[in-house]
Amino acid sequence: MSDELTPVPPATTVLISGASRGLGLAVVTDLIERGVRVAAFARTVTPELDNLAARFPDHAHFGPVDITDAAASQAFVKEVEARFGVVDALVNNAAVGQDSLHVHTRVDRIEQIIETNLTAPLVLTRFWLRRLLGKGRRGRLVNVTSICGQRGYPGLVAYSATKGGLDAATRSLARELSGRVLANAVAPGFFASEMSAVLGQTQLDAILRRTPSGRLTTPEEVVPVIRMLLLDDTNINGQSIVIDGAGSI
Repeated sequence: MSDELTPVPPATTVLISGASRGLGLAVVTDLIERGVRVAAFARTVTPELDNLAARFPDHAHFGPVDITDAAASQAFVKEVEARFGVVDALVNNAAVGQDSLHVHTRVDRIEQIIETNLTAPLVLTRFWLRRLLGKGRRGRLVNVTSICGQRGYPGLVAYSATKGGLDAATRSLARELSGRVLANAVAPGFFASEMSAVLGQTQLDAILRRTPSGRLTTPEEVVPVIRMLLLDDTNINGQSIVIDGAGSI
């Protein structure tokens, strides 16, 4: 049987962006506690990350990196490779939100949202893939997108565009990589966090009313799905998995 037909092995070293809090921090914690080597970065290394590094010194490697700084993120990847070896999985989680109607959003703010949420993850993914495939290895890619990329919400036009773009890129990557990398997206509904607060209570109440589960999404509900895509023997590829309590149906 050719290598292309064998299952992609579970990830052993995972790179995660936007890991200082929220979902990113939850994924980092979950994987490290399961014995996975995790390299993660955010603009600021928080006390929570420092605590994890102290508890799991052989499995954690963290650094302060802005994902829009391509040179810094690529240098971080090389740093991780020097310590842990090949990085066989990438989780693109870093993102910035939006809190204004499109007609009131400054042009430079639109550019920042697109650069952070779409351009920078694509550039990092390209760099990671070139190094992974160049070493003859196979891997896993998980893009954290959003239900906003599939359903419209006022005040989130640029943000939604970036998440929809990342969903589309995920599908194309799955085709392009021909099974050498399992590429999937996870699209959570609104978290009970500061990012969802931009909608206002009226819109949040409407979302809750049309959500059969009757509650907003929590990181704890998303983490097991990301873990499965990274570690399980699976044939899931090119999918965007929605986790929103059926609110978008």
